[in-house]
Amino acid sequence: MAQSYIDLEMNIDPLMPKRRDFRIGCIGAGFIMADVHLVSYKDAGFNPIAIASRTPANAKAVAEKRGIAKVYNHWSQLVQDPDVEILDIAFPPDQQVDIIQEAVKQKHIKGILAQKPLAMNYPDARRLVEMCHAAGVALAVNQNMRYDQSMRALKTILDRGYLGESVLATIEMRAIPHWQPFLKDYGRLTLLNMSIHHIDTFRYLFGDPEKVIVSARKDPRTTFEHTDGIALYVLEYANGLRASGWDDVWAWPGEGTEKDIYIKWRVEGLDGMAQGTIGWPSYPTPTPSTIDFTTRQQPGYWFKPRWNKVWFPDAFAGTMAQLLRAVESGSEPEISGTDNLRTMATIDACYRSLAEERTVRLNEILQA
Repeated sequence: MAQSYIDLEMNIDPLMPKRRDFRIGCIGAGFIMADVHLVSYKDAGFNPIAIASRTPANAKAVAEKRGIAKVYNHWSQLVQDPDVEILDIAFPPDQQVDIIQEAVKQKHIKGILAQKPLAMNYPDARRLVEMCHAAGVALAVNQNMRYDQSMRALKTILDRGYLGESVLATIEMRAIPHWQPFLKDYGRLTLLNMSIHHIDTFRYLFGDPEKVIVSARKDPRTTFEHTDGIALYVLEYANGLRASGWDDVWAWPGEGTEKDIYIKWRVEGLDGMAQGTIGWPSYPTPTPSTIDFTTRQQPGYWFKPRWNKVWFPDAFAGTMAQLLRAVESGSEPEISGTDNLRTMATIDACYRSLAEERTVRLNEILQA
């Protein structure tokens, strides 16, 4: 191969705060906190000092496993601990309202990393953002797919212009999520709890869509009532770009048939093309996501940068790091609550499209 004129530094690593000893209080002791958040925080040198859970025994077990000094029987006790500076919430979205409402009353709380989705809908999310803004508390939302290494790399090559103007972007998911029991009471399933990863990532890469259109059906595997099991959606941009997600949570008929589980993505531009895979479906086997791209800027070659890091758990250091950086600098978080409102508005537009069987403009939600 001739000498490369393409910069293969993909900027996959998040920027770290100067101060890594902010005292973090963790609310939640399930898988995502115990085996993802806290593992990534240890690797990054962050400082979780307290934990609480709906089940105190779980909080105690995680504290012992991860070396956390303080265990509280209820989240309200943790929030009131004056040593806690940062809240890391891994609770169901319908329960985040009460937590955040109490947290903003505490002068010692400087920042909150909320779980996604931030709330059940756009109006509720907006109230939480306004509440934090009024209290001067930095609010970020854990949209962690933005920190998947292939998405960081894709954002880098888009920003460098290697692909030119984007024409078509797709994410194709054929994977079976573990639906938590609390989801059965929501009436909203895949779009709010899984597609939100992909829709937010499209916003990270390309900005806000002008319109959305959705088709969905029930998932035969999911026994509780829902409308959006298998979800197909198109985000339509004013410049002509179309970004499409195929979120197939059925994916496998079951025993007696072979599996073909994956998440693939692709972006086609006027001057190049990129495609890749997401490693998450292989968890707990560490499987890095990938990117391959080709560009007119150096014709006749597929560039294939690689790395050893993975989305789960490594990317979660990035979601906490950006909040800590915002707190120490007094700036807006990268994945701020304010920015996330437009992701929540897009989700609400998707549900309106599904219910009314039509294309919905984002401004119908934002200006309501």
